[in-house]
Amino acid sequence: MLKYYSLSIKLSLFSKYTTPQIDMNSQILNNKLLDDNTLWSNLKAGDEKSFSLLFERYYKDLISYGNSLSPFQEKVQDCVQDVFADVWVYRNSLQESVIVKAYLLSSVRKRIARLFQRDHIFRKTTSTEAIEFLFDFSIENELVEDEVTAERVLYLNKLLNDLPPRQKEALYLRYHQGLAVEQIAELLDVNYQSANNLLYRGLLSLRKEWKGNLSYIVLLSSGVLQFS
Repeated sequence: MLKYYSLSIKLSLFSKYTTPQIDMNSQILNNKLLDDNTLWSNLKAGDEKSFSLLFERYYKDLISYGNSLSPFQEKVQDCVQDVFADVWVYRNSLQESVIVKAYLLSSVRKRIARLFQRDHIFRKTTSTEAIEFLFDFSIENELVEDEVTAERVLYLNKLLNDLPPRQKEALYLRYHQGLAVEQIAELLDVNYQSANNLLYRGLLSLRKEWKGNLSYIVLLSSGVLQFS
């Protein structure tokens, strides 16, 4: 598909942003003072700094998600960079109010689906259902306090990774990326109830198979349990 911006524009954008180098004042602005809505509004007005801060804030998350959808890391990086390039080049036509993280994740997913269609990696469709979720859950080591706990955590990891791909992806988006159910529904191109069912069935499967302390499942369902 032909792009409406030249390769030189894309290279110019990402020569600045692919390896973020920011000072402490910029980091404070990024983390504490400017929320996503403010940065999005400023970006639409043409503020490059706001674009840079959003890039720095979400680039790693988008790469992580992209790598969970495709084993081709270089193509994933290209897709993520194309998403950000489109955001900048077409900023005047962007919606005024969006959930920025959900919008970017959805854009990456759709772009990878189109990539699969173009390269005939999967069946000829732009449906995001053509993508098989590849992410492996791994609960962070700091939660492991002793050998018995470590064994239980390994077993819980196995249960998580044995879930059907769509349930697994829904849990990833909810508890790793922190998306709300309605955002997951939009991203997966399903209705709210279907997204809620994916989460419910995933957690129900874990509860049925989990023989240890239910506190791990409670932590997962509450969003306290984090994944590396």
